[in-house]
Amino acid sequence: MGFKTKIFGAPSRYVQGAGAIQALGRHIALLGDKVLVVGGKAGLSATREGREKSFKLLNILQIEDKFNGESSDEEIARLAAFGIRAGVSVLMASGGGKAIDAVKAAAEDMNVPAVIVPTIASNDAPCSALSVIYNNDGSFSRLRPLKNNPALVLMDTEIIAKAPVRTLVAGMGDALATWFEADACRRSNALNSFGGSVSEAGLALAKHCLNTIIEHGFNAKIACENQVVTHALEKVVEANTLLSGLGFENGGVAVAHALSEAFSAVPELHHAAHGETVAFGLLVQLILEDRPTAEINEIYEFCRSVGLPITLGDLGCEEIDKDTLRRAADAAAAPGNPSANMPFPVTGRMLYDAVRAADGLGRSFSAAK
Repeated sequence: MGFKTKIFGAPSRYVQGAGAIQALGRHIALLGDKVLVVGGKAGLSATREGREKSFKLLNILQIEDKFNGESSDEEIARLAAFGIRAGVSVLMASGGGKAIDAVKAAAEDMNVPAVIVPTIASNDAPCSALSVIYNNDGSFSRLRPLKNNPALVLMDTEIIAKAPVRTLVAGMGDALATWFEADACRRSNALNSFGGSVSEAGLALAKHCLNTIIEHGFNAKIACENQVVTHALEKVVEANTLLSGLGFENGGVAVAHALSEAFSAVPELHHAAHGETVAFGLLVQLILEDRPTAEINEIYEFCRSVGLPITLGDLGCEEIDKDTLRRAADAAAAPGNPSANMPFPVTGRMLYDAVRAADGLGRSFSAAK
């Protein structure tokens, strides 16, 4: 009997804790002494004081550059060119998922280490050797595999606790799908992001991610609403970022992410966060798999409890055109998309029907509220 090669990847170093930004310089000093820091206005502001104090102690020079809002090929090329002209030895992201994806790709093009300092815990992008590339209009373009995971990921939970609650909840939605998608990939013998089969470590991390989100998600949301760091918040930040990041990359993705990517082309959904569309995509996947009723109900109940979408209306598409929905379903089922990682063939019609069923079940849950 032959066995496929298993591959497991991870960032070189992961740091998390309240006030962790104060130690940023110590970790970056191992990588270089001149840093280009990229982020939006809020992202740069959230880490500025800690960066300045930390870098000054170790004579690390830094240059700030404002991210343009999309992890597009054009923005990645601009960042790489700017970094090369400036002669920096490290490229750092300070912000959310799209800035992180752009920085990871630009760092590879520059051949310098990528340092990721998220200011929100909204998705599992920080730890992965993968960048999601978008078109300038915000629609999904493609996935770009990278040669290496980030050299450093640092999560200051005091910063995360002060971020909008919706971002933390969206991160739970992204993390919620990790186990179910990895399990689908295991059953179909699909390859993970590194081109290997799913390892036991990857599956274990994905399962622990799910358990952590279900057990501590609601209390973490309450902590974030009050801008305080608690054990629940710490656990969920780690699940949203590290456990989900390692789980999806080493386990694989399936229908939940295929639909999220397809939904990015629907104008009415452009305001929805990645983790919100993934969460709804997960509900669709569970129905498509004909999971046990109790299991499906548990995920619906959890999503409702923390404010994740359980209907198309929750995503902002109460009156979505049926033809638009069919096109999205067809796109999600097209060859080469993550839906091919399911343990059975998936068609656009199957996805369309499952989306309508998931929406209908969500309406029933909302009515019973």
